[in-house]
Amino acid sequence: MNNGSCRIIGGKWRGRIIKFDPAEGLRPTTDRIRETVFNWLQPYIYQCRCLDVFAGSGVLGFEALSRGAQSVVFIEQNKKTVNRLQDSIRTLAAENVVVYHQDALSWLQSARTVERDDEKFGLVFLDPPFNSGLLVESCKLLNTSGCLAEDAIIYVEHNIDADIELPENWMVLKEKQAGQVAYRLFENGAVGES
Repeated sequence: MNNGSCRIIGGKWRGRIIKFDPAEGLRPTTDRIRETVFNWLQPYIYQCRCLDVFAGSGVLGFEALSRGAQSVVFIEQNKKTVNRLQDSIRTLAAENVVVYHQDALSWLQSARTVERDDEKFGLVFLDPPFNSGLLVESCKLLNTSGCLAEDAIIYVEHNIDADIELPENWMVLKEKQAGQVAYRLFENGAVGES
């Protein structure tokens, strides 16, 4: 984090700056980690629908849009942070973006099963504030929400000391750690796989 800003590192908005106000738990994913993660995500991003559950600065969602994602839904509960997300959307002239000013767990609980496959999310960013205790519950709610595409890719970032329990049907594709940060890519396993 450098003075309330971070930059998009790839795609059509490469080098553009995203600004954010410091807030409790707001910790944008570092350039180094994002570089690795988006190299991992390259085969999955184009034209996918993304969900950024604990949006914060929004840099993960904006990075995905910059690299060809179809749309992004941001979930963020802090009002000042939501206002900054809206500013970034205007600055980038970003299209196909929705911001929900809501608690992430409440949003996931109220998300109804999406009937049409083309309206489900193919890529989800799950990076709750460290030491918040929100990771396990948000994973469970996301898994049962019905809004994940059958083969959705889920990015999870957490403190290496976090107590985590992830859904059994999420298969690890990649994992790495940098300092105190662990980050992993999962694929949502198909229902009824043997």
